[in-house]
Amino acid sequence: MVQYVVTGMSCAACVSRVEKAVGKVPGVETCSVSLLTNSMGVEGTASSQDIIKAVEDAGYGAALKGDTADSAKTVDEAALEDHETPVLKRRLVSSLGFLAVLMYFSMGHMMWGWPLPAFFEGNHVAMGILQMLLAAIIMIINQKFFINGMKGILHRSPNMDTLVAMGSGVSFLWSVYALFAMTDAQVHMDADRVMELMHEFYFESAAMILTLITVGKMLEARSKGRTTDALKGLMKLAPKTAVIERNGGEVTVSIDQVRKGDVFLVRPGENIPVDGIVLEGHSAVNESALTGESIPVDKETGDPVSAATTNQSGFLRCEATRVGEDTTLSQIIQMVSDAAATKAPIAKIADRVSGVFVPIVISIAAATIIIWLIAGQAPGFALARGISVLVISCPCALGLATPVAIMVGNGVGAKNGILFKTAVSLEETGKVQIVALDKTGTITRGEPEVTDLIPAEGTEEEELLKLAFVLEKKSEHPLAKAIIRYGEEKKLIAEEVSDFKALPGNGLSAVWNGAGVYGGNERFISTKAVVSDEMKKAAERLAEEGKTPLFFSRNGILSGIIAVADIIKEDSPQAIKELQNMGIRVVMLTGDNERTAGAIGKQAGVDEVIAGVLPDGKETVIRGLMKKGKVAMVGDGINDAPALTRADMGIAIGAGTDVAIDAADVVLMKSRLSDVSGAIRLSRATLRNIHENLFWAFFYNIIGIPLAAGIWIPLFGLKLNPMFGAAAMSLSSFCVVSNALRLNLFSVHSTEKDRPLRKQVDDLHAALSSIRKTTLSDETAELEEKALSDDAMLQKRVIHIRGMMCEHCERSVKEILESFPQVVEATASHVEERAVVLVNGELDEEAIRKAIEEEEYELISFE
Repeated sequence: MVQYVVTGMSCAACVSRVEKAVGKVPGVETCSVSLLTNSMGVEGTASSQDIIKAVEDAGYGAALKGDTADSAKTVDEAALEDHETPVLKRRLVSSLGFLAVLMYFSMGHMMWGWPLPAFFEGNHVAMGILQMLLAAIIMIINQKFFINGMKGILHRSPNMDTLVAMGSGVSFLWSVYALFAMTDAQVHMDADRVMELMHEFYFESAAMILTLITVGKMLEARSKGRTTDALKGLMKLAPKTAVIERNGGEVTVSIDQVRKGDVFLVRPGENIPVDGIVLEGHSAVNESALTGESIPVDKETGDPVSAATTNQSGFLRCEATRVGEDTTLSQIIQMVSDAAATKAPIAKIADRVSGVFVPIVISIAAATIIIWLIAGQAPGFALARGISVLVISCPCALGLATPVAIMVGNGVGAKNGILFKTAVSLEETGKVQIVALDKTGTITRGEPEVTDLIPAEGTEEEELLKLAFVLEKKSEHPLAKAIIRYGEEKKLIAEEVSDFKALPGNGLSAVWNGAGVYGGNERFISTKAVVSDEMKKAAERLAEEGKTPLFFSRNGILSGIIAVADIIKEDSPQAIKELQNMGIRVVMLTGDNERTAGAIGKQAGVDEVIAGVLPDGKETVIRGLMKKGKVAMVGDGINDAPALTRADMGIAIGAGTDVAIDAADVVLMKSRLSDVSGAIRLSRATLRNIHENLFWAFFYNIIGIPLAAGIWIPLFGLKLNPMFGAAAMSLSSFCVVSNALRLNLFSVHSTEKDRPLRKQVDDLHAALSSIRKTTLSDETAELEEKALSDDAMLQKRVIHIRGMMCEHCERSVKEILESFPQVVEATASHVEERAVVLVNGELDEEAIRKAIEEEEYELISFE
């Protein structure tokens, strides 16, 4: 995606015009414009010159990000800096100064009798001329409304500025006409006519409209600036300089002069300048800026460090591995920037409305004036109603409803180590119904650890561990590494062994202190020593718990069992429970056998375990799950990339590989599974905030436009002064942005709103289970009765099938089974994971198995 800075946009209608103009350029595949950040993301083969020309032809300005004059800062800093508020503040102060004088003469004297200089006493024409000059000055100060509004008309793309300019301009021109008419009346000594025309002055309305809209624009710009506070804070953490080793000495250089391979030094209290690997030293590093994790992480030789993190205690000497745009910090900033430049699907509703909104409002204003004139009202009254319609209408609120919430949501995610790559991923993550978790590295820690030591009778625990440690020391097997690591933690010294042999699929053998020592599985050790029934039962119990029992013997005598397992992360069961409380079905994918997978799945508390999944088979499993609902795949390895891409939403654990992160839609900077539920909560909260914003934007216009047009005057006498219409227009955008800023208070790990939803889901599941069990029992009884009544010619068979999740699945399995000529009738239950069939003749089990598995269900066995 190529990003551009777009200037001159004022509302959602502008966004729509720019997108349409760029979309027509040959070679442009997608174009997404953000009013919030004044940016545009374009994908395709079109040249930047053609794209910029299309934007300029539409009446706006454009430049490639990076071509801006602010070269002292990075592109991202310049893009996020609030340049708009200071300009608007100066305009507002100037406008308020002249408006105060204008209001004194126009309203203060007429309504409250405030004193005037003697020259103006009784000289209504002079009063009118003064008001005209003051209003003209305010219009010149706020000329941007008129310039942009006129550009919009010339390019046949009217926008919010067009409405404001028309409202203020018509008020001013009508007042000028009234002033000339008053001059004529005063020449002819028509005092009544002069007093009548005094009430036709709308100079103060023309000026007040512009000033109030500027107030709204400034509040909006200020609030919009706050939506990027999270990113600004992150960028401020990045050091501007680094201390590197050059020519045997230490040199302080600008951060952009650091190159890959340079050795840099970080002292306590300093921020790490670029990503690197620790060459020397030991320290605690605070990574909260990137991951949101407040507890410092210990770093030593060989550990990676990231830019913008803080070295808290020791001295570190590191080698730069990623610099410039490649650092983790830069990638986070780029991800959030890209997300802001993309458009959420829900935003298209507002875009479609905004595209026709301004022309419709102008038409309503014109119709309002005509209708009131036909009704016999004075031209001034009719114009006031039309002007009110123009200035109260606000396409800005519609245009900001989605992007401000998306930007704030992304900022909150970034602060908590949750990165959404696009606005689409932020909107869609909250809609997932099934979460598929890769077992290794996601639910578990990803590396085996020693969990149990069970010495045989006559052997001490320490003796068993030492035997295993010296034997496994020469092995490269992952399970051996777990025992070696455990032995080193216990400060064991590895003694030398001789005649070491690794027997693939069986175990190890060696000679230690003159004795033959062996280690391996039960089958292998049973050939070397006697394994008691008690030890066999212990091994069976360990296997049922998902652990791998390793047997060890010495001189033909069993020394004991050491159990090794890839243990579950501490937060995994709680994280899975949180997902379930949110009404989400959790599925675990693993290549382990059924027994091991089932044990781990039970400990983790998942709803379903799919075992025996080969690395290249995950994508197929995800495709099958997608038939049952919206699926999010959570993984960390290279072999997870196809599944992450295939799923409706791919979520990569941050400690995973770059390939997995590239393939994912959401990246979790921490390796904490609880951030999955956090990402879903944040997505739901953001979508809820967008719905609130859109409701307010539509509701405001639906209520405001009829009120401004004077529909309620005949019934209730309610009419709206154009000045109050302008105030309402200003507040509408401010309210939408302020509502979006409430997301900053949202806690992604708060479970307060999870449980009520889960209770509803649990009640529904319980009701369905009860119904299905009753129904299945009745149907089974019917089938048995039918089998008996047919002189035992029909045979009842039970087929165990896994993967059914609802009544649709049951219906699908029933249809598959009844398509076989031997099957007279069939019923299926997803609750009991089985189907009951009445068979007339021999059942073709292989053909049934194939048919069932083609529909992505798993046939376990026949009875």
